[in-house]
Parts: sequence; structure tokens; C-alpha cells
Amino acid sequence: MAHDHDAHELEDHDRGLSHDLPTLLSRRRALALFGGAGLAAALAGCGVTGGDDATGSTATGNGAGAAPAASSASGDSSGSGIPEETAGPYPGDGSNGVNVLTESGIVRSDITRSFGSASGVATGVPLTVKLKVLDTGNGSAGLKGAAVYLWHCDIDGRYSLYSEGVTEENYLRGVQETGSDGSVTFTSIYPAAYSGRWPHIHFEVYPSLDAATTASGKLRTSQLALPEATCKQVYATDGYSQSLQNLAQTSLQTDMVFSDGYSLQLAKLTGSVTDGFTATLNVPV
Repeated sequence: MAHDHDAHELEDHDRGLSHDLPTLLSRRRALALFGGAGLAAALAGCGVTGGDDATGSTATGNGAGAAPAASSASGDSSGSGIPEETAGPYPGDGSNGVNVLTESGIVRSDITRSFGSASGVATGVPLTVKLKVLDTGNGSAGLKGAAVYLWHCDIDGRYSLYSEGVTEENYLRGVQETGSDGSVTFTSIYPAAYSGRWPHIHFEVYPSLDAATTASGKLRTSQLALPEATCKQVYATDGYSQSLQNLAQTSLQTDMVFSDGYSLQLAKLTGSVTDGFTATLNVPV
């Protein structure tokens, strides 16, 4: 599959902060952390340029000395919107190369398999992701008829469509329309922890299914964080050994996306390694 990226950039597809550093920090966080005058200098010090190929050092340690997040509670709508976050360099929504949203087959609940001419299957501990989109302009009622595009890395920390070895695959990506209560459900596998990032899942919210499948009118881009205790259980199983090592090198408090607070982004997890897990999160927009 052809891409608009420099081939050299893709060689570092699944290591370090390069997964999610096209912006390093969202504008919201950068302004809050550094202030207007110091923003340019701070981003320059992190190796950020105006392009999508920014690089930076990986986060290390276990959060010692880091300011704690506002709360570790999850699923709280609180009448405020879920934070806007970077989509990372591998969104597959047409903003950075390939656009999977316009392809026939992208609307599906089970995202473990590739569709179309691709045949790959993502393996790992089963994970069901249940999101409930809430309309903050309407008393946080469920937003019926919206759409969610969800994607994440595989057991090896690779992103389909972009990462070496899976550029022809499109698994672990899918779109679902919200039901009458604003809910969508995806069947997937537990994503890896790759170097420099806390385990997470990307998603975009669109006003309708038509908008999502034409990649237009996006309402919000954000990320879901996975709880540490569940990550440790999953990463102790076969195939996730590298994830266990990577998990020990960062924390929610030091992660470049979640370090300024994750109360609206930390999913609730139920289940077991044997039976699979279910992650639930309210998504106020």
C-alpha cells in the first residue's frame, strides 16, 4: 500500500515516543505547561519542529518526583468534554497518508481481523471496548447517531497500515455508529505497551456515520488509558514480555499525553486474562 511518508521515518515505527510525537503535546497542554513566551523554546528543547516527524527522548522512571494527576477516577462525565489529544503519526484517517475511513469494510465491531484484500489477524488477550458518547450540550445525554473511529497497536506495538511488517494490514481499526444511548462496542485485543508511552487506545468522534466514513466534521480526538493493574496481568502472559519491561519505564504521571490529568480518560476494566477483559469509558463531547 502506498503512503505519503518518508520511508526512513517508518523504520522507527514502533519504538520510543515517535508513535505519538507529531505534536508531542496538544496545544492545550503546551500552553498550560509552558505559557506563550516559553512555548517555542520548550518545544524546541523536546526536538519538535513544524512537521510530523518530531522526535524526543523516551520517558523513564516510575513517576518519582512527578506531580500527581488530578484524579484516577474513570468514566466521570462531569459536564466537561474529554480532553483533545494528538492522533499520533499513524491515524489512518487521511491526515497523515492513507485514509482507511473511506474504505468499504471499515464499519465493523470486530476489529481483530483485517478486511478487504488483507487477511491478517491480531492475536492477544481479548479486549472488548465499550464507549458511551455523551452530549455535553444536552445535559450529557447519550449522543445517538454519532460515530466513533477507534484504533490501537497490536501485541508487538505495531500499527497497521504504517509499521514495518503490517503496512498491508488494516486490523485493529474500525468505525461504529452510536446507539440510542450513545454507546458503541468494539471487539479487539489488549494493546502492547511500547517504549515511552503508557498503554492506550486512540479514538475520534464524528457527528454521524457518514461524516466518519468521509473523514469530515470530526468532533473530538482523544485517547483512552488502560489501568496499571490490568496491564500487569496481561503483560505477564505469553507474547507481551516486552510490554512488561516497557510498562516499568513510564507511568500515567510521566506519560506525555496523560501527565496533566487522566480522570476522564482512564477506563474501567473488568474480566480476566482467561475470559478476556472489558474496558468501559464515558466520552463527553
